[in-house]
Amino acid sequence: MMGPGRFGGLLNQETIKPRNLSETLGRLGKYFIRFWYMIAIAVLFVIVSTWTQVTTPELTGQATDCFLVPAGASTLGGFASFAPEAGSQTAATSSCYLATDDPSTLTFSRQIIHKAYTLGGFKVPDPATTTNDQRIEGLFRLVLVMIGLFLLGAVLTGATFFVMAWTGQHVLRGLRVEVFEQLHRLSLSYFSEHEAGDLMSRITNDTSAIEQAFSFALVNVFGGILLLVWVAYNMVTTNLPFALLSLSVAPFMFLATVYFSEQARKAFRVSREEIGNVNAELQESIAAVREVQAFNRADENIEQFKGVNAANRDANVRAVAYTSALAPALEALSYVALAVVTGVGGWYLLKGQSLFGTTVTLGLVVTFLGYVQRFNQPIQQIAVLWTNIQNAIAGAERIFTILDEKPAVNNKPAAQEMPEIKGLVEFKNATYSYEDGVPVLKDVSFTAQPGQTVAIVGPTGAGKTTIINLIPRFYDVTSGSIKIDGIDVRDVNMKSLREQIGIVLQDTFLFSQSVMENVRFGRPSATDEEVMAAIKLANADSFIERLPDKYQTVLGERGSGLSQGQRQLLSIARAALADPRILILDEATSSVDTRTERLIQKAFDELLKGRTAFVIAHRLSTIHNADVILVLKDGQIIERGRHEELMAKQGFYYDLYMSQFKKQEEMEVA
Repeated sequence: MMGPGRFGGLLNQETIKPRNLSETLGRLGKYFIRFWYMIAIAVLFVIVSTWTQVTTPELTGQATDCFLVPAGASTLGGFASFAPEAGSQTAATSSCYLATDDPSTLTFSRQIIHKAYTLGGFKVPDPATTTNDQRIEGLFRLVLVMIGLFLLGAVLTGATFFVMAWTGQHVLRGLRVEVFEQLHRLSLSYFSEHEAGDLMSRITNDTSAIEQAFSFALVNVFGGILLLVWVAYNMVTTNLPFALLSLSVAPFMFLATVYFSEQARKAFRVSREEIGNVNAELQESIAAVREVQAFNRADENIEQFKGVNAANRDANVRAVAYTSALAPALEALSYVALAVVTGVGGWYLLKGQSLFGTTVTLGLVVTFLGYVQRFNQPIQQIAVLWTNIQNAIAGAERIFTILDEKPAVNNKPAAQEMPEIKGLVEFKNATYSYEDGVPVLKDVSFTAQPGQTVAIVGPTGAGKTTIINLIPRFYDVTSGSIKIDGIDVRDVNMKSLREQIGIVLQDTFLFSQSVMENVRFGRPSATDEEVMAAIKLANADSFIERLPDKYQTVLGERGSGLSQGQRQLLSIARAALADPRILILDEATSSVDTRTERLIQKAFDELLKGRTAFVIAHRLSTIHNADVILVLKDGQIIERGRHEELMAKQGFYYDLYMSQFKKQEEMEVA
């Protein structure tokens, strides 16, 4: 029997039913069919191991009828035989098939047992006339056969799980790689509409659910169903009246399993919602610990967390109450079934009466006791594990939705390689909408000459980031065109285009790798000397030399431990190593110390030399040095020109400058 704790772990899953079971199973089958030979081996192992489980109760009955209390024998060790005396020779022959002289009359399963038992020419004596020494010898051989069956079943069960786990892991690897490759093919618009946590869950949790279901749950469900059918068949063919009597409790076990399982899942659904609230409260409190301490809100936060935690406790207690009740209820019903078999079988045995015309022997009662135990075991497992399989299939559907997603930006079938870029960039009536009918850029037109620096300014939401995202084709224009050196970016291969464009974002992403590897991300084939040169160009060598392991220092998650300015210097070095022809810069809005600010500006000046650059400007020096400034408002260019020209007009740029940059200018002068 499985304990309440085991049930709690299995039922603590929301049953997510698949929308299209047959289609999803068909697609999953394509991944598993590659390993059909392993699945065939597993199925064979399951069939043989199930046979060992079905056969052992019958052998227990044979031990009773052939050797312990053989039919036709008057006494056994001083105890009277329970077998009917009338027709004892016939009873002995019919109940102890091991003593048959013609094994060909036996079923295939019994022939195998008979051959194993009589191996070496052993002759089973007539149970009615056998001596105690012969019974002991025969019983010993039968015990050895039963031990062999137990060992065979155990080995095959272990081998089955290994084979299916091996298959599941190979399928899992293939699925994860396929999903990972698909995520890299998808456009940025997809990631703006889907949370990273949900995508992570699909790659990790959903694929793991599939692997567990098909390497563990499916094997158990298949084996359990096979065991139920096989045991029921053997019971019916052995003694139909006794079989119907033995199975009378089975419907009640089924109803109990369905009821308690469903109630437990409902309770665990509430529990999962509450644990989600606990996690959200924890995350928010930890993230806002500085504000909590600054405003002296610790006591209030603690009380609020206690309330959320108590709700989670109560939900779990209710859920555990149902899971704790399921196993004892099924166990009690199985005892009822055993009591029915023992009571009714014992009654007819002691009375020496037949049950609906069939002889009842002690061996028959013992056999059916074993059958009932075997029959009861898989019922609860099938009910619980079938939920796992449903969840896995639903998880597969979630994975397939990613694989079926079509990238918003694709290469044309005959896309050409982008020639070496000179740097002429033209926007012609470029319009873009993230949502249909809501354009964020409206008929934007401008030309950037090779080597020019274009500063883009404007209030939040004006469309600055959208412009720089359209150049490397992170998005495609809704209408109009973007051309580089006279070639529409939609007509070239994206890889060849992006290889010649460098990007430095204000939110620099650094990997949990060494400093050298983070910079080399810009060009993986670069030598150490080239990486060092890029670092020096970015003026990042001064702070790197102070790190514990210098250039081999492994950075924390997202570059934790480094300042904003230091992270941006590494990002500049990364872009410099790539040596792009077009450079896109999104300057950091956060302030840094004066020394780091000067290093960043000097690095920018070096990086911009000889390159066409587009800069979302937040620094005063960038605006002053730009060849042209584009002023955006509500997705349109409302002003353009150099700094002095725009200031002289005293238009929108003048107001923007006075509100955002004047204070910065006064601080620099001071």
